[in-house]
Amino acid sequence: MIVGGEAELLLLLHIFPDGVEELDGAFAVYADEPPIGFDVVQVDDVDEGWEDNWRAFHHGVQVGQFWVGPPWEVIVIDPGRAFGTGAHPTTRLTLELLQTVGASGPRSLLDVGCGSGVLSIAAARLGFAPVTGIDVDEAAVEATLANARANGVDVAAQRLDALVDELPAADVALANIALDMVELVVPRLRSGTVITSGYLDRDRPEIAGRRHVDRREADGWAADLLTLSE
Repeated sequence: MIVGGEAELLLLLHIFPDGVEELDGAFAVYADEPPIGFDVVQVDDVDEGWEDNWRAFHHGVQVGQFWVGPPWEVIVIDPGRAFGTGAHPTTRLTLELLQTVGASGPRSLLDVGCGSGVLSIAAARLGFAPVTGIDVDEAAVEATLANARANGVDVAAQRLDALVDELPAADVALANIALDMVELVVPRLRSGTVITSGYLDRDRPEIAGRRHVDRREADGWAADLLTLSE
């Protein structure tokens, strides 16, 4: 089923966890029933075994000093069906900014919406410690812990609702989530430095008490480095 309009990929992935594919300026979604409330312009049957065809769309990428990829290319990140391998621009941009921050001495890090754990693992490799990932989805927590073990790094992960639960304090926080979530979650963070992403380059989070230090853009997406206002 091809959904037209300017629906954002991140939103579609939440609504259609079985799979989303970008095709000719629109998005094809995998679903058993027609998506209510969307402009459906085409419906196609899919071949048997489509559930595992998502593997063909995940490939490794070079981000600074990191090579991030799925286990059938490089044994680093197993995304599962609902999580990323690091190939999405927002993940790459966050990694780029994280490497500019660096870990000068022991610095703690919180990864909000940790997903498959790629950012948490990268932070641990950069020398951040302790590293904690949180996600509202228990499957994401399990994926982060499993991928951390596979990469031989020490990452803690737990299920927390970033909008409701008390969040762990950390020197640096990552929030690669949707723009509306960024603007709600960042004021709740107890971190001097925050890297945000998960939104388009036309968007820019404006958060009281935070100032912009750096910004990266790629393929229509953006990431920002924020610190506390003086």
